[in-house]
Amino acid sequence: MKAGTDIAQIGSLVGDPARANMLAALMGGVALTASELAQEAGVSLSTASAHLAKLTDGGLITVARQGRHRYYALADRRVAAMLEGIMGIAAELGPKRISPGPRDRAMREARICYDHLAGEAGVAMFDSFIQRGFIELEDGQPLLTGSGTAFFASVDIDVGDLRRKRRPLCRTCLDWSVRRAHLAGGLGAVLLERILTKGWARREQNSRVIRFTPMGRREFELFLR
Repeated sequence: MKAGTDIAQIGSLVGDPARANMLAALMGGVALTASELAQEAGVSLSTASAHLAKLTDGGLITVARQGRHRYYALADRRVAAMLEGIMGIAAELGPKRISPGPRDRAMREARICYDHLAGEAGVAMFDSFIQRGFIELEDGQPLLTGSGTAFFASVDIDVGDLRRKRRPLCRTCLDWSVRRAHLAGGLGAVLLERILTKGWARREQNSRVIRFTPMGRREFELFLR
């Protein structure tokens, strides 16, 4: 029998329901303990530890020790992008739920995707930048234009500083709930940070959900015009 590809190896790691739930929990960009991840997965602590060892050995997550605790996080943004893509395929091809609950509705509206804004709000923001000529797509890749650089400078975002960093300035990420692209990369991360620090929205505790305040929603909509 021919040996499987690396796709098979990664697929086996992601495909286990308990491990999939753990990885989904880490999509919020926050490191979690084994106990917290065991709760997310609905398994015992000993079972969770075995799953976490496999994910660590497979390179999908990292672990850092602080005091008596170990904190687990996604290995990098590429892993988050892969998971978001798988979620999109699962949402499209997987079993259809007739009546999604309010938690699902909130996740579709606005959520954290590792370190940037996703959901309907994230897609609307990306669409707005393209329509206003701030970002152009070249062979599917987002490029910041001169007018985009000027616009972000006007709202005190130093694009030059972001360009000097190792991570890409702009990158698309397929949104699993809207099934279209939202903005990732260094610019996407800074924009989410700005939304939170301005108080337009807050992160729901123990969740990836981002909730806009009524005033914040109005300010966000003005930002997109």
